[in-house]
Amino acid sequence: MFDVAITALSQVMSIGHLSFLVLGVLVGLVVGILPGLGGIAGMSILLPFLYGMEPTAALGMLIGMVAVIPTGDTFTSVMMGIPGSSASQATVLDGFPMAKRGEAARALSAAFTSSLLGGIIGALVLSVAIVIARPLVLSFSSAELFMLTLFGLSMVAVLSGRSLTKGIAAAGLGLIIGTIGTAPATGEARMTMGTDYLYDGVPLVVVAMGLFAIPEIIDLLKRGTAISDSTPLGGGWMKGVRDVFAHPWLVARCASLGCAIGALPGLGGAVVDWIAYSHVVQTSKDRSRFGKGDVRGVIAPESANNACQGGALVPTLLFGVPGSGSMAVFLGGMVLLGIQPGVTMVETRLDVTYTIIWSLALANVVGAGLCVLLARQVARLTQVPFVYLAPFMVMIAMFAAFQASRSMADLVALIIMGGVGIYMRRFGWPRPALLIGFVLAPGAEGYLYQAVQFYGMDWVMRPGVIIIALITVVSVFLGLRFGAEISSEGNSDVADQQTRGRQMTFAGVLIAIAAYCLFESFGLSFLAMVFPMTIGVIALLGALAVAFNIRRGKVAEIHDDDASATVSRTWSGREKYLAIFAAVVGLVWLIGFVPAMAVFFPLFLILAGKARPVPAALMTLGAVGFISGITWAMTLRLPEGIIPPLLF
Repeated sequence: MFDVAITALSQVMSIGHLSFLVLGVLVGLVVGILPGLGGIAGMSILLPFLYGMEPTAALGMLIGMVAVIPTGDTFTSVMMGIPGSSASQATVLDGFPMAKRGEAARALSAAFTSSLLGGIIGALVLSVAIVIARPLVLSFSSAELFMLTLFGLSMVAVLSGRSLTKGIAAAGLGLIIGTIGTAPATGEARMTMGTDYLYDGVPLVVVAMGLFAIPEIIDLLKRGTAISDSTPLGGGWMKGVRDVFAHPWLVARCASLGCAIGALPGLGGAVVDWIAYSHVVQTSKDRSRFGKGDVRGVIAPESANNACQGGALVPTLLFGVPGSGSMAVFLGGMVLLGIQPGVTMVETRLDVTYTIIWSLALANVVGAGLCVLLARQVARLTQVPFVYLAPFMVMIAMFAAFQASRSMADLVALIIMGGVGIYMRRFGWPRPALLIGFVLAPGAEGYLYQAVQFYGMDWVMRPGVIIIALITVVSVFLGLRFGAEISSEGNSDVADQQTRGRQMTFAGVLIAIAAYCLFESFGLSFLAMVFPMTIGVIALLGALAVAFNIRRGKVAEIHDDDASATVSRTWSGREKYLAIFAAVVGLVWLIGFVPAMAVFFPLFLILAGKARPVPAALMTLGAVGFISGITWAMTLRLPEGIIPPLLF
């Protein structure tokens, strides 16, 4: 085995293999930096180029991409508060506040160093697990996977800040949104309101971008400043590296968590960063800075999400069972290259297996190095007045959202979720709790249904189920005890009567949504109604509890200057900007994406940014050229509008 590993290493270090690996890394960084694309889109882009390639070189390119997407997506998460992919959602909670107070360099260097170490640990774990993990992975049935989804939901107790009732209601709303579509057990349509778009559910990219991207863009526009509150950027690069090496056990623990979660099919990068973030909160003595810019809140998820790739390769290579969506595409690439995953990968194709392992470790080193080289230039964007960056970020957000299902309804859903995110942020509702509920809803229902089908009610007595249940109970206890020390998104100032009325209205909307979920569930068969009825009750009780507290004046958290606005007679800046973005969506529907951006950019830059016409025209040309080039290079599609086809 040692000789095979050395031979594979020499193959990996050859000029040809390194060239393709670096190419994959570069493409992966671009995909990671562009919000919303993620590993599945990136891997899909490379598949057409695999035909006729030498297998080890092609594997190097694929591994290079899949390894660094969780590294490249850190840029937008830290500097703009927009999750670059599902694997970087938790990084936003502390990374973006660090950037806003002038510590973007420190946050980025800590993230890249953590990603490097986490990726290497993931590769080391893969090299060992590929031999000994077969019995452990096979021991996890649908019952244990269901309990793991409950464990993920238990993080709501940690992330709810000062109001557990808001966390429960938000998670319930996320579960409701995640249940929209067809029931896994019976195929019945649920809460689709007769809309074809909703039959497949709302895409994760749309929900994440709406909850985090739109509110942050609008908030920064309202402030009228740059992303960072202070000017120095260069002083924190080595400090971020020192931060990581000051917490070696945190990196090791979170990387181990990432490997373990990544090896469980169906979970993967969508939840591993939240689990790592929950872990660092629960195990830290000083929790007062989490959510406000604690570097540990960057180190933990970034260590875990890169290590997750090594874990996800275990079931992919051993059993042909993809550990994540990107691994499913990677699996297809292996089949295209004539490599059949399975136990034979260890028995007869050990050379290919070690080529993948070495490539994974090397890709993390190359990716982290390139990110460090690029970081100083990219980080300077935080010093540009945000009014000039805003139209570009809106364009990228809409571009990424449309790629979710290539439907104009993606953009409509983006604006709706953006409105939800705006008011959750303003009134102190934990947005991560909603996102966790949304991500885990399909798996929770599917695994529960399978567990009951396979084991009846005996599934609750399985040893693995009992162990995970005990861990979950401990997690909830720690969350209830220490979760209040984490900052909520709102401030604790007491709002005036008008603002309190708006909070009551927002809570009333969530009550109506929960009631609608319950009403819809009554018309379904038993197997299709149990899950939505249960989560509807949970969401309804949580929202009613919040409304009761608002009524008593105990929950009156607001985010910023709108506390004293005469909101009953005038619109706030948030609503004006949201209306502008909604108008842009309408323009895209009428004349197409590129023409709409060609109209939106100069108008916004001249009217809102007070830019001169010539610079505005040049920035518009650059933006439109960039998005057109990306669309062409990645063979993607943009909305064409309803008017141009009628004219040509």
